[in-house]
Amino acid sequence: MKFKKLTAIILSSMLAASSCMLSLAAQPDTAAEKSSSKVRMIVVYKEGTSRIKKSEVGNKYGLLKIRNLDLINGQSVYVDSRKVAELMQDEDVELVEKDNIAKALAKPVKPVPSPSQTTPWGIERVNSNDVLNIATGNGVKVAVVDTGVDTAHPDLSANIAGGANFVSTVRSYKDDNGHGTHVAGIIGASNNTIGVVGVAPEARIYAVKVLNKSGTGYISDIIAGLQWSVSNGMDVVNMSLGSNYPSTSFESAINAASDAGVIIVAAAGNDSSSVDYPAAYDKTIAVSATDKNNLLASFSSRGDQVDIAAPGVSIYSTYKGSAYATMSGTSMATPHVSGVIALMLQRDPEMTLDEIRQQFSSGCVDLGAEGKDPYYGYGLVDASSLVH
Repeated sequence: MKFKKLTAIILSSMLAASSCMLSLAAQPDTAAEKSSSKVRMIVVYKEGTSRIKKSEVGNKYGLLKIRNLDLINGQSVYVDSRKVAELMQDEDVELVEKDNIAKALAKPVKPVPSPSQTTPWGIERVNSNDVLNIATGNGVKVAVVDTGVDTAHPDLSANIAGGANFVSTVRSYKDDNGHGTHVAGIIGASNNTIGVVGVAPEARIYAVKVLNKSGTGYISDIIAGLQWSVSNGMDVVNMSLGSNYPSTSFESAINAASDAGVIIVAAAGNDSSSVDYPAAYDKTIAVSATDKNNLLASFSSRGDQVDIAAPGVSIYSTYKGSAYATMSGTSMATPHVSGVIALMLQRDPEMTLDEIRQQFSSGCVDLGAEGKDPYYGYGLVDASSLVH
């Protein structure tokens, strides 16, 4: 696929959540978290700030560094809450903001076995089977930035190409929740004789674990996962997660990744209200959810930021433990779109975000009001019209 230029975005660090609904839970108990005066923050440094200067800032304010965030020239840190205001005024600091939590948004399910292959209704609705003779997603690298993926799942193992873990309580990117595995199956479950088939059954899936067992994770960990995706040449990043709170540092990371050539697809949210973040940011493709009647799902968020709609109600897909499950949420709608984009990129590896949006404007099934609207965006994603 096309070469992703990490360029000066990372090397010189120049740049300052189906959605599906799982309950939030705290990240690990560390000594810093137990201290009532310590808060977890994201610090973005001014352009040109050297490592020595960053170290001096850290010593000056007693920062406990969690990780570097090179994509935005920043760090996630613990800092005494009484020093935050002073830190914000430091001459080497561009931005200080709370390291908020994002979440996957889907209801718990009871997994079931699936001995024979079926084609889920969502796969049929987006017409991806109609184009498998010309595109299967072969060679396209898709990062599932989520709870991890069950790499041993018989319907996924052939397509799992690698991954990374950014959750401090575990050591691998294995899925301990189920959400990420469900998302991965919608994108790229193998076209074999078992289970289900994905939209792009030969796409290369990378498991980027940023959410914990309870389906939650810090924004800084998600930024780190996005940074890994850029560094490792991902073509598409699926983000079936979201937060109600905007983050300047998160938006900067999204912009940097998009400018590096990564297509970022994000879930609109499940609040029946405004679009979540990062889907609300300009350089993501925001996805709302529809039901079997092509109507907007009752839970789906809506707003002018919505670009496109996809099936998101009662979606059957892979699940942890080599099982299968039915789930609902914009988290399920999002990978349908990521899969179709993988098919599009196989046919035209140089396609940009703007060009994909242009294709959406004429190649989707128009739903709701004529043209782009806040509920369905340009309409229902349709592989048969978008993949040439």
